[in-house]
Amino acid sequence: MADTILLIDDDTSLRRVTEYNLTEAGFDVIPADSGHEGLKLFTQKNPDLVITDVKLGDMDGLEVLAAIKAESPETPVIVITAFGSIEMAVKAMHEGAFNFITKPFDRDTLRLSCIKALELSSLRLQKQQLADEINRLTGTSGMETANSAMAELLETALRVASSDATVLITGESGTGKEVLARLVHQHSPRKDGPMVAVNCTAIPDNLIESELFGHIKGAFTGAIANRKGRFQAADQGTLFLDEIGELKMDMQAKLLRAIQEREVEPVGSDRTEKVDVRIIAATNKDLHEEVAKARFREDLYYRLSVIPLHIPPLRERREDIPALANHFLKKLGAPRGVKFSEKVMLLMKRYDWPGNIRELQNTVERSLILRKGTIIGPDDINLPTAKSSELMEIPDIPPDGVSLEDIEKGLIVKALEKSGGNRSQAARLLKIPRHVLIYRLEKFNIE
Repeated sequence: MADTILLIDDDTSLRRVTEYNLTEAGFDVIPADSGHEGLKLFTQKNPDLVITDVKLGDMDGLEVLAAIKAESPETPVIVITAFGSIEMAVKAMHEGAFNFITKPFDRDTLRLSCIKALELSSLRLQKQQLADEINRLTGTSGMETANSAMAELLETALRVASSDATVLITGESGTGKEVLARLVHQHSPRKDGPMVAVNCTAIPDNLIESELFGHIKGAFTGAIANRKGRFQAADQGTLFLDEIGELKMDMQAKLLRAIQEREVEPVGSDRTEKVDVRIIAATNKDLHEEVAKARFREDLYYRLSVIPLHIPPLRERREDIPALANHFLKKLGAPRGVKFSEKVMLLMKRYDWPGNIRELQNTVERSLILRKGTIIGPDDINLPTAKSSELMEIPDIPPDGVSLEDIEKGLIVKALEKSGGNRSQAARLLKIPRHVLIYRLEKFNIE
């Protein structure tokens, strides 16, 4: 399939000549005779490259460049003009233009510039795809944060990654405990070795020992051959034990011995096998409480929690929600231009997310499928609190500022009008005590 080029130029003759030359060079050309039409076609057609003149009838070509870069930073843009200057060229390159070509230009100059721009764009796309694939395989994407507690946690995780110390990750379900475990593994000396994950709740009690330590042929009914366990599979790497708090007491004792002695005894065997693994465990339970209630071995707890890492729930790091939501939009392959409205972002930041990051990702995926347009609105997001009527419109602050007292006075007057002059009801509407309302009525001299 040929690369598509959006050509924006209000000079009909030159546009037709340029379109012909580019078509002859093997490109699919989408012509536009104005800046506004060009931007509309850009959103509709999703071209691989944009060529725009500086002097357009309805808007400046550098404005077109800025708008395109704001919507799609990765799309290369070539700027052409008959009124070139060093200052204009510098400004265009600063705005993100791939090249700045002055008229008149020969067709080979433009053709070669297009080829180089598309080659660079392709390399950047491949690099991003590779990074996305690495993130997908390692599960370490989406760990950036604007929350100070989370930032400190990540810093600690990266600092201890270089050691072989056992790590215990705690946090509610869906907070990303396995993602953090993979982050530690990927930054450890064992990163070239395997990372084997075991969900302790997903394996029946009568099979957990065999799963962890392996078994020999004939050890039990169905053991038709020798089989290595997860400890052996993770040799020279990392073993991640998720939901460690669900292990039965007898299995806890065997796990403690394996961690301390760095050896395992396959089921049915009388010989031990040496293993070299780093243990990272995770749980959504309070193991302190489990120890106090004699449901978890105290010695195993201290063996596991050499480095404790606690992931805060999403409701305690609300400032990360917009970035995470946009990350999942991109990860799920949202078409260009699809984004959340400001109301939806406000709703998502207000919601408590009992399912944490897992629930957020599922919500983003559902809204992406059910959306009615490119802007995902409150009716598309389907949260328990996602009713557009519940959101108060916050006006923009004008350049010359705004009086907060006037706004407060106006809200009080509206509340009194809505309550028919009933002060108690007006106070409830404003979510303030009645005596506070009376004080403000006197302050603003409101009858």
